[in-house]
Amino acid sequence: MFKNLFRETGAKDVVTLFHKPSVPASARVLTILKQANAHSVAHATEDQASNHQTQSKAERHEFELDVTEAPPTSDQLRNILEYLGAGAPGRVIRGAKDEADAMRKLKEDGESFQRPLVVDWNKGKAVFGENQSEILALLKSIPK
Repeated sequence: MFKNLFRETGAKDVVTLFHKPSVPASARVLTILKQANAHSVAHATEDQASNHQTQSKAERHEFELDVTEAPPTSDQLRNILEYLGAGAPGRVIRGAKDEADAMRKLKEDGESFQRPLVVDWNKGKAVFGENQSEILALLKSIPK
C-alpha cells in the first residue's frame, strides 16, 4: 500500500537535525522540517490515488526525520565538516581552528557543538543554522 513512500531500496532518506530546544533558531528549524515532512507525506498519499504520470511530474521528497539533542560522534562530525567544506570547523565547533581541533574540542565538551545543524547523510549535504531556503533546497535534493 505504501510502496510509493519508499525508494527502491525500501528505505527513506534519513535527515538528522542536531537540535537544542533552548535555542530559538533550532526550534524554528525543527518546525520547518516537521512541516516539510508532513507536506511530503500528504502529497505521497495523494499521489497513490492519482495516476503514475502525475506522480512522476510532482516533486515529492519523503524522508525520515531524526531529531537528536546529542552531539555528533567523531565519525559524524568528520562527515559533517566534509559536507560543509572550508571554514566549517569554526562554525560547527565553537572556537575550533581546524578539523583536528574540532575533534578535540568535541571530545572535551559536547556543548561546544553548535546547533541547529541539518544533515542529509545519504546525499552527503548539510546546512548549518536556520536558513530556510537552504534547508528546503537540501530537502528537495532528496530523490523520490
